[in-house]
This record gives sequence, C-alpha cells and structure tokens, in this order.
Amino acid sequence: MPYKCLPKKYLSLQILAIILNSIKTFAILTLKKEEIFVRIDTKKIRGFYMQKIIVLIGPTGIGKTDLALDLAPKINAEIISGDSMQIYQEVSIGTAKPTDEELKRVKHYLINQRSIFEEYSVKDFVAEGTKAVDRIVADRAIPLVVGGTGFYINALVNQLQLGEPGEYQTSVDPQWEEYLKENGENKLWDLLQVKDPAAAEKIAPQNSRRTLRALTVISRTGKLFSEQQRKINPRYDALILGLNSDREEVYQRINMRVDKMMEHGLLQEAKFIYENRSREHQIIQAIGYKEFFPYFSGKKTLDECVNKLKQASRKYAKRQLTYFKHQLPVVWLDPLQDEKVSEKALRKINEFLNK
Repeated sequence: MPYKCLPKKYLSLQILAIILNSIKTFAILTLKKEEIFVRIDTKKIRGFYMQKIIVLIGPTGIGKTDLALDLAPKINAEIISGDSMQIYQEVSIGTAKPTDEELKRVKHYLINQRSIFEEYSVKDFVAEGTKAVDRIVADRAIPLVVGGTGFYINALVNQLQLGEPGEYQTSVDPQWEEYLKENGENKLWDLLQVKDPAAAEKIAPQNSRRTLRALTVISRTGKLFSEQQRKINPRYDALILGLNSDREEVYQRINMRVDKMMEHGLLQEAKFIYENRSREHQIIQAIGYKEFFPYFSGKKTLDECVNKLKQASRKYAKRQLTYFKHQLPVVWLDPLQDEKVSEKALRKINEFLNK
C-alpha cells in the first residue's frame, strides 16, 4: 500500500520503527568495533588487561629504521625511539636519528626532547615512554618501539626495579674515580664483571659512568647492583621482533655506515661534543664521538680514529645481540638474506594483534 494511502498515525509508527532499528544497528556495529579494538590492543593477564605493543630491536646498522617506517603505516602505528641517545637535540648523525623527512612520514616520540647538557636516565626513559604509549593508544594507533638500547627497552616492556634515588646514586665513590683515572674504562668494567657479572652484562665497557655507579652501589650497600634491577612483572604484552643476519654481513654494513656518517658530517658533530664535553654528560659515552677525541688532541690520525670507531661499533653490535638473546623473548628475522622480511614481520604482527 502506498505511503500516501496510510493513516498518519500508522505512518508515524512505521517511521519510528525504522529509526529505532537504525539506532540499534549502529549500536551493534559500534560495539563490535570497540570489542575488536580491545581484543587487538590488550591481553588479560592475572585478572587485568595489558596493552599490546610491538617492539623492533637489533644491532646497530641492521636496518631497524627502514623496516619500522615500512611497517608503521600498514599497521597504523606510531614510533617510540628505543635509543638512549636519540633523545638529544644537538646530535643526529652519530645517533643515527631518522631524517626530518622520515620523522614527518610517521609520528615519532622520544626524539629531540632533551639537550646534551641535561641528565637523562633509564628512569626518565621509562616515565616518558609509558606516557608515549598512552598517547598513542589515545590516538587509536599501535605503539611501535624501535631501537637498540636493550636495557632501556627491557625496562619499558617489563617493570624492572631501577632503585630509588639516594646518595649512592647521585655521587660516586672516590676510590672508583681514582681507579678509572689510573687504569681506564676497560679495567674498571673488568672489575665490575668480577664483582657482579649480571650487572656487567648489561653495561657497555665504554659506559664508565654507569660502571662507576654500579661499583659505588656495591661498595656502599653491600648488595649486588643487579639485585636492584630484578624483573618484576611485564608492563605490556609485547611482541618483540629482532633483526639479525650473518655476522660478517652485519659487520660489513657497520663499516659502510661509519663511512656514510663521515660523509654526512660526523666529524663536525664529534668536534662539537669534544669542545663542550663534560664527564657528567651522558652523550660522551655514545659510540661515535669519543673515538675522535685523540684526533682533536693531536694524538692520533683521522684514519686511526675512524678504524677505532668501526671496531667499537662492531663490538657494540655483538654486545647488543648478547643482551637481546639473554634478556628478551625475541622472534628473529633476517633482513639481509630474506627479501620478504617486511611481509613476514607484518604477518607476525597481525597474528599477535588478533590472537
């Protein structure tokens, strides 16, 4: 029967029924959408929900940035830098930051937020990293942590006991300062390895600042430094993808990367650090700067310093892999041998998000 032949009362009821049905359909679809969002972004553990995040790790120069930039748009992700040195504004080449163009392609967090003259610790990283995760989730995106600083990433993913600030953390025992001056950073690290092997495994030999702190904690508290950094609980439900390949190929890429950094102005950046250096500045511990200090002081040639940097970078890559393999549950991929590494990573991510 045509609408114009229906009584007005009947017509009004029919229109109302259509409207109510539309509202019901919309509500059901919205609920399903919300259920999907909760399902892919959280995991219920011990009675509460944990946020899902993706982590991409690997040794220096392996191609983490390229893969992350490729994956991020495909999974609607925003990137959190998991590198302890990319936070500093004044240095970009030695810290291998994404380029300005790359930073525009995908939203990044924890890059260019501090000056090299400011203190920045793993506790700062965790505090700011958790806030970044919350902001990304609020944007209805997936948090993607990318970097090579294993201890920082571990502290973000898992709730590690990092210790409360105290006198032993803000000052250094003079005996260890003197030991460092007389014997050098490698001997200092060897001493820590004897006293607390678990702590030494997490601290790079060239990071004399952290080595001094660890030895100070041991001598002043009588407790192992590593005891203060026990794993408590996971903070997030994390899929950790790791990039690695044949060692010689990785080392070759590192050597080529150093040459490329030199072409892009690494020496000038290192000179800025040298002229503004301070023992308290964390940036001088970064590989890529202090290796050139002997050149600036006239003690070594530039070629000698470049070769020293390549050697230090290779050793650092080895330590990174050792840490990742012993401290984190990693799903390994080979970006140098497998042309479809992006597809495999994407498949792993989708399986993780939808389980």
